Amino acid sequence: MFELLKSRDFPSLFGISLFVGMMAAGYYYNLTFVQLGLEDLGARLLGLSAAAVARDMALLALLTCGMALVFGYWMNRQGWGRLFRRKLQLSFGVIALQSALTFISAWLNSETAFLLWLAGVSLALGVGVPVMFSLTTDLVPVRWRGWAAALITALSYFAAAGFSGEWRFENFRQTTLLLLLAGLPAIGLLTFLRHPWLDALSKQHLRPEFAHGRFTRGGVSQKQFFGFIIAMFGIYFVDSLGFLRLLKTPLYMQSAWQSPDFDIRLFITATHVIGAMAAGALYTSLRLRPLFLWVFGIFALTHLQYSFHIRVEAESGVLSMPMLYALAVSLYTVLNFAIWADLSTPDTIPLNAALGVALSGWTATFLSTSLAIAWGEQLSLERHIQVVDSLAMLFFLALLIFALLPTRKTETA
Repeated sequence: MFELLKSRDFPSLFGISLFVGMMAAGYYYNLTFVQLGLEDLGARLLGLSAAAVARDMALLALLTCGMALVFGYWMNRQGWGRLFRRKLQLSFGVIALQSALTFISAWLNSETAFLLWLAGVSLALGVGVPVMFSLTTDLVPVRWRGWAAALITALSYFAAAGFSGEWRFENFRQTTLLLLLAGLPAIGLLTFLRHPWLDALSKQHLRPEFAHGRFTRGGVSQKQFFGFIIAMFGIYFVDSLGFLRLLKTPLYMQSAWQSPDFDIRLFITATHVIGAMAAGALYTSLRLRPLFLWVFGIFALTHLQYSFHIRVEAESGVLSMPMLYALAVSLYTVLNFAIWADLSTPDTIPLNAALGVALSGWTATFLSTSLAIAWGEQLSLERHIQVVDSLAMLFFLALLIFALLPTRKTETA
């Protein structure tokens, strides 16, 4: 990016900044308001049972995934992956709908209203995934995608982990509504404004350094692409299945993410940021198999630590546990924001992003969220974390075996 500044290529620098800002705000919204806030809304404010909340969150996952796949396929068919202004217009519509839904969420008073409202949320998220992720080929050159993903991850976790206050629906709603309402007029202005910078950005997808993803040079087989989806599904599933149970355990929240000591929260926030920047550097220099191995290995080690800690019935938390968790989360988040564009071209990225983000990320996150809620009443904390650790080790060992297989040219790019 400093090269762009030195060469005074301000349109490209503006495009990267626009992409990072939009995606960081969107991911913060998903992390806080959607994943954590909606469970609190259903259980505490609407008084729904754990089974009902689990069912409703699973419904949100499936509706969002279905909408993303349908709309991503439609974008591919219409050639909208190459239409920068059309994607800006759709982004404006998504943000406007999310703003309205976030505003009216304070007046939900029944499960029926909640379900109807969730249908609207899934529509916004399902359209938003292929639209916003496909902006990568317009705004971010291939060689800087790892760093752009690192900045997105660092900014979103910096805000979510360090400055979200008490993790309650009301707090998340207030913060995300302010964020959405601040961004809405800015995106609206860009959508309808005619400016030479925007004209330049609309043609960047024609340049080879934007159009051809890092891993498309040797050709991406369908088998390989779905292998990455399975790997990312496993990462998201293990993360949410474990974290949602830890979230309900005061010992691990009060000694880490929700600690009254700001220094502890700042340490975890800094770990997220450092992990994200390290992941950006690793992404640009390592093959994908080692990156996936690092993520699953750290997750397995983290949950093993939690298992031992639970067994000895310790009365205070150990800071190394959330530190490792933060590192693993930052690693896989950078992967998620960079990999799908690097497996795509402008013609294929809408559907590829929908398959990658919605089918692996969204579906895994909210299916495991619903499972974690259901298990909260059926399994002990020790047993729950043991299952999560076993899953992480299973994926790690499977990837370790896979790593011994011959490497395709695609993965070494």
